[in-house]
Amino acid sequence: MKITIVSVGKLKEKYLKQGIQEFLKRLSSYAKVEIIEVADEKAPENLSEAEEKQVKDKEGERILQAISPDTYVITLEIEGKMLSSEQLAKKMDELATYGKSKVAFVIGGSLGISEAVQQRSDFAISFSKMTFPHQLMRLVLLEQVYRGFRINRGEPYHK
Repeated sequence: MKITIVSVGKLKEKYLKQGIQEFLKRLSSYAKVEIIEVADEKAPENLSEAEEKQVKDKEGERILQAISPDTYVITLEIEGKMLSSEQLAKKMDELATYGKSKVAFVIGGSLGISEAVQQRSDFAISFSKMTFPHQLMRLVLLEQVYRGFRINRGEPYHK
């Protein structure tokens, strides 16, 4: 399985980079995992709705350019479906079983994802009703993908 994580913005925090590297290393025996960072737009605090849409649209164009047409797209959205770790593992197993060997997880920028990206999405998941920094979500997502592979292979993993 080839998994791509398309994420808006550069990762600057050393501790997050270290955690991500650790999970990329762990995942290497299960899947080919690639992280694609697309540039974020400057988004000052007091944007109008139209300006927010413009920012999300520009970031969305970059996201869509990073995804090939034959890729199954899973977006991370606050309004997405909440899954347990076991349900995410089952979803990944089903995708592999039904020939969806290319999967992209999309993490939007600080304002979320554009309508165009939502329309391209095959499945939307939510990790919480809470808002998390999108940089932190990379680490959380990688950990859950790793956990999913362990669950699917019947391998022990901390509960």
